[in-house]
Formats: sequence, structure tokens, C-alpha cells
Amino acid sequence: MNNQSRLFDFLDHQRKHFPQPNVLNAKDNGSWFPVSTEELADTVNRLSAGLLRLGLSAHDFSVEKQDKVAIISKNRPEWLMLDLATQQIGVLLCPIYPTTHPNEITFILNDAEVKHVFVSGQELADKVNAIKPNVSSLQKVFAFDADTSETDFWKTLLQDISDEELQRVEEIKQQIKPEQCVTIIYTSGTTGTPKGVMLSHRNLVSNVLNATASFPFPEQPGARALSFLPLNHIFERMASYIYLYTGICIYYAESLETIGENLKEVKPVLFTTVPRLLEKMFDKIMAKGSELTGIKRKLFFWSVSLAEKFQKPGTDNIGYRIQLAIANALVFKKWRAALGGKIEYVITGGAAAQEKLLRIFNAAQIPIYEGYGPTENSPVISVNCRKSGGTKFGTVGLVIDGQQVKIETDGEICVKGPSVMMGYYKRPDLTAEVLIDGWLHTGDIGVWVDDKYLKITDRKKEMFKTSGGKYVAPQPIENKLKESPFIEQTMILGSDRKFVSALIVPAFAHLRQEASKMGIPCEDPTELITHPEVITLYQSIVESYNQHFNHVEQVRKFKLLSEEWSVNSGEMTPKLSMRRKVIHEKYQIHIEAIYSE
Repeated sequence: MNNQSRLFDFLDHQRKHFPQPNVLNAKDNGSWFPVSTEELADTVNRLSAGLLRLGLSAHDFSVEKQDKVAIISKNRPEWLMLDLATQQIGVLLCPIYPTTHPNEITFILNDAEVKHVFVSGQELADKVNAIKPNVSSLQKVFAFDADTSETDFWKTLLQDISDEELQRVEEIKQQIKPEQCVTIIYTSGTTGTPKGVMLSHRNLVSNVLNATASFPFPEQPGARALSFLPLNHIFERMASYIYLYTGICIYYAESLETIGENLKEVKPVLFTTVPRLLEKMFDKIMAKGSELTGIKRKLFFWSVSLAEKFQKPGTDNIGYRIQLAIANALVFKKWRAALGGKIEYVITGGAAAQEKLLRIFNAAQIPIYEGYGPTENSPVISVNCRKSGGTKFGTVGLVIDGQQVKIETDGEICVKGPSVMMGYYKRPDLTAEVLIDGWLHTGDIGVWVDDKYLKITDRKKEMFKTSGGKYVAPQPIENKLKESPFIEQTMILGSDRKFVSALIVPAFAHLRQEASKMGIPCEDPTELITHPEVITLYQSIVESYNQHFNHVEQVRKFKLLSEEWSVNSGEMTPKLSMRRKVIHEKYQIHIEAIYSE
């Protein structure tokens, strides 16, 4: 079982043990189109040969001399096909988020000296072609869609491949070693120039195998997973390798907007997500609940209130369990049906999940397991596990097999193990800052709970000191405030200031309902946030949550904002984390007003 040492070995493992008729699936014109394991293997081999025909090679398999190919695409079968095809011949894949700014794409393509770019859709093709003159190494732009102009269609690479060319692919495959680099992932993070994280086969394979055993992921040949987190993010990509290894079939959601519809069609056993999408899912559920009347409405909110008190299964008294069984039979079964009715587990990562949401969803028999790990660790360090004693709400779970974790005196989490990155591409200076004696310094602050569960309390760089010299960790305050149905997004401020304040984006759908009850006629967000009664409402909300924090951490003043932060407008990263520096600069006038009043 564990004789796989290179990522593409997982595909061979599936071919030998449980080939599937629908290992990859995409929807087109209203119908799902499957790709079998055999078709996938054949396409990957021919694509490898086609890439070799382009002149791409790994030369001597040193990172500097391995040719690089970039992909800028939504999730689709071709994404994984290209990934596996480059792996087999020692060419490095550099994935780039489709929403990345052209200036950043230019930097990445030049830094990695990318020779060819693969894109999905005309818009991305145009984006790359516009910057092509500024990237001297770039030769061709290949498109996954046949009707994309000013590109080469990727399937031309598969044509007229000879047996000799396929044999050459097999020969190169045999030469590839586990310690060789397989991908460079540029992390933009929340500040600064993108850094290229170099990950080897060994890094990723060890993380896949250790996470699979620790979680555990059972071999479920034929079970279905829905994929919608960007494959550019190592979390979803690593999950895809787990699916390949265990025989789980991948269905690619058409878009973030169609996730609800796709869940009902696919009826997946699992999916991975980020907290922001869980929050949006919960907001939609609560909005529907608010539309109910009479006994149905009372039953809905009684059920949600009951779920908020959920503890570990088996630890609640029998009276609570009976009540929860009623709630599940009458209310929560509809939630499960909306997710396809077959969900066995959901894994969330990338940012801190609200403990309240974890309790509610788990009470509703939608098991959500929060995990943690940076790109630099391939990524998983810890995860709440599907085994007795493996879960504790409010933590990121147990450290997985193969990882050593220590917490420094300043609270920083450090990890050592086979999945720690090779380093940052062309940046030995930055590598030396975070890799010390084999320990990866994550930049995250954490503590142990019950001596075994890891809990993240904040980002080291996000903690700030007030002018009074007191340290404040913003993340716990932000997560607490977001428990309010009236708060969509928030950012805590106060570095070198006299007190803590907050920028707050209201949950406008909920606010409008409340405003209507209060007799406030305005619908326009800009008018709503300036209405005295609305400001009073938010003052009471903030004050109710302040009681959970020490005096120095309490939000003294806030500013309501009229527009939600998003990836497109620049305030959020592609994995839906806040870009604090961008938000701070964009709302500088509001921030100064808070502290000058």
C-alpha cells in the first residue's frame, strides 16, 4: 500500500487496485462528462510526450534547470491532467490564481522563467497575452477551451504520439526521485512580493500518506467528492492526491455560484472548504429560516439554539440527545438534503473557523473537521480526526503522523518533518528566516489544549501593541464578532493607538430585515449604515461581545462600511483571508476619523 514515493505513483496505484469509470468529472451544457482511470492515465502519458516534443525537459533535475510551466485555470479535469503530466517528466508546474493581478502574474512568470502557460477561458488568455511581451521566457499560451482565440489548443499536444515517445516518458518516469522538486507555488499572502514555495514529491507524498492514515481517509473506491476550492491552493490540490490514492471520484463544481446545485446533483461523501464559505452557507440557511412563520419558525430557531450547545458525541445527557434527535428529524435533515444527503465529512482549513458554526453543523450531523497547515508544510500539520477522541471544537486538532511540533516561548508554532518545504525559490535569505535547524517557523501563534490538541490564537505578524503597551490578538475578537448574524466581515484595529476599534461590514440581508421591523424604510447600504438606529443596534451588538474580552481588547469604536470585501476588489486573498494592509490603506480616512473623534 505505501510503496508510492512520487505523486504520479498514486495514479498507477489506482489503475492497479481500483480503476474507476468516473475518476474525474466535469459538467458541460447541463451534463456531467466522466473520465475513467484508464482514459486519465492515457491522456497524462500522451500529454507528457507532447510536452517533451515542445522541448521541455528537466535537464539534470536540479530546480534551477527544470523547465517551468504555469497554469491559470478554474478547477477542471485538465488541471490535474497537466499536473500529473509535468510530474512524470520532471517539469515544474507553477499554479497561479485566476484572480491574480497582471503585475503579479508578470512577476511570477519572469521569476520562474516560465516557458508555456495553460489557461481556461478567453478572459485569462487575453490577460496572459497582454503581458506576454514583458516575459522573455514565455513561448506559447495553451487553452483548455477550443474556441479561445490567440492561443494553441492543448489537445494538439496529444496528437500523433508514437510508441517511441511514450517509451521515452516511461524512461524519464523511472529516473525521477522522491526528493526532486515537483512544483513551485507562489504565495502572495496578505503582504509583500510573492514567494515561490518549492515542494518535492517527498514533501507532498508524505503529507498525503500521513494525513490519510491520521484522519483517517478510508479507501472508498467510487465515493464522490465535490471540488470547488481553487486547485492553486495547496489544500485542495493535496486533497485531490488523497482522492486519487483512495479511489474517490472528483466532481468539479461549475463555479462558486453553482455549489448548491452541484451538491444536490453529485451527492458527495465529502468536500473541502474554507470558513468564509461555511459562513455564507450558514447565512443562507438562517435567511431561509427567518422567512418561516408560526410553528415552523419556532421549531427552526429552537433547533439552531439547541445545536449551539452541542458537545462531543456521547458526552451530552440523554434529555439533550432526545431533543437533538427531534431537531435532526424535523429540521436538520433538510440541511443535509441540501448538501446531497450523503455527506460523511467536510474538512475546513485556510483560516480560523467559528466554533459556533462547527458545533451547529456537527449537531446537524454534517461533520466538519477543522485542520491547519501552511503551504510551506505541504500543507497539513494537524486536523480534527474521524476517530474517538480525535476532535475538540475550537482547536485545529491532533498533529498528524510524521510531524514534530513545538511552541516557542513567544508562542510561535514550529514544525519539523518530511513535508517541510525545500525552501523559497531563488530566496535563500527568506528561507533562512523561516527554516532554522530543520524547523519551519510558521508565523502562527498557538497553544496546546489538553496537552494534545493544537489551538491557533493568532498570526504573529497580525498581533499588535496599543500605545499603552498592551498586546492584542485581533483574530479571536474578529471571529467572536462574526458570530453575530448582523456582521458579515470585520477587521480589528489599534496598533500604536490608545484603544481597539473595528471596521465592520454588515450582513445587509439580515440588516434590511431588521431595519424593516424597526420602521426604517431605506434599502441603500450607504444610507443604512448612517442611520442613527442602525448605529445604535451595532453599538449594542459590539458591547454584547465585548464582555468576552479583557478591557484592553474591547472594541471602543467602530465604523460601518457599505461594501463587502472581496477578491476582485482586492481586500481578500484568493483563499478568502483578509489583506489587512490593503484594507488599512483603503479605509485610512475612516480609521483616522475613528481616532480623531
